[in-house]
Amino acid sequence: MKKYLLQFIVLIVVCSCGSKKKENHLATPSDSAQAVPIAKLSPAEKTKYHTLVSNFLESNLLRGRFNGSILVAKEGVPVYEEYLGYKNIKTKDTLTAETPLQIASTSKPFTAAAILRLVQEGKLGLSDAITKFFPAFPYTGITVKTLLNHRSGLPNYLYYMEDGGWNRKTPASNADVLSTLVNWQPPKAYRADANFNYCNTNYVLLALIVEKVSGLSFPQYLKSTFFDPFGMKNTYVLTQNDSARLTPSYDGYGKEWPLDFSDGPYGDKNVYSTPRDLLKWDQAWYRGAVLNQQLTDSAFTGYSNERAGTHNYGLGWRLLELPNEKE
Repeated sequence: MKKYLLQFIVLIVVCSCGSKKKENHLATPSDSAQAVPIAKLSPAEKTKYHTLVSNFLESNLLRGRFNGSILVAKEGVPVYEEYLGYKNIKTKDTLTAETPLQIASTSKPFTAAAILRLVQEGKLGLSDAITKFFPAFPYTGITVKTLLNHRSGLPNYLYYMEDGGWNRKTPASNADVLSTLVNWQPPKAYRADANFNYCNTNYVLLALIVEKVSGLSFPQYLKSTFFDPFGMKNTYVLTQNDSARLTPSYDGYGKEWPLDFSDGPYGDKNVYSTPRDLLKWDQAWYRGAVLNQQLTDSAFTGYSNERAGTHNYGLGWRLLELPNEKE
């Protein structure tokens, strides 16, 4: 979804533990599911890091029309936090630390974590075929794992649905995406597990699998499994029934961005959160509260090695793999 938003949410967590740098678009979990103590920074160290970050942001990001939320933490300790502008430009409602903003594709790690939690509980397997959950699914060779690591070869619903005649103003649901795959059978981008291709369709289907296996709606599953236990009080998954409470997005001119059919599905996006809540999510990884060590390692392993390079993708996380395992 190509949207140029005036609203931003930024969380940067600087961590000195582990051997590989992982990134999930905005928030970076720790490299280990083992418990890691939060660092204790002296007042002088906090001042030092705050000044460094402030000088950098003032010279770069904040020079333009920035409207959004920023939190920078050093090994779990916030050293810079700022909330600038409005959550609603028309009414001039001030944006605060409690204002949830759309985190877009940073929602994908939550979806991946939900799937991997169900794997950990023995309720599904990474090698399970998609036809196990959706018998009428017309594509072969696709597994839970190839959805997670974007190697399914499926077409992206953001494009084929509109090209196929779906009314852009009619909200689509996750079930609609599955139905169009079954009934329209748009051509695949390539055969399963042949290549990496970032595709939102994968994570829409994963959210449906979470619902099928858990017996809960995807928003409720994330709430009861992650958001509530981790104290993420201002985080939720947007559904079509929640439109009244969403914080709108704007283009670079301050005009509210209208929602279209692609804003309906969740799993690939539609988690709304705050920097403070995302820091709690990050710290849950430090405590080993999300997944066990084995599954954490599998999530942080690159699976697309057709081309040499430092960029790769795990099971829901973008990876930056540097030479000699040094950050």
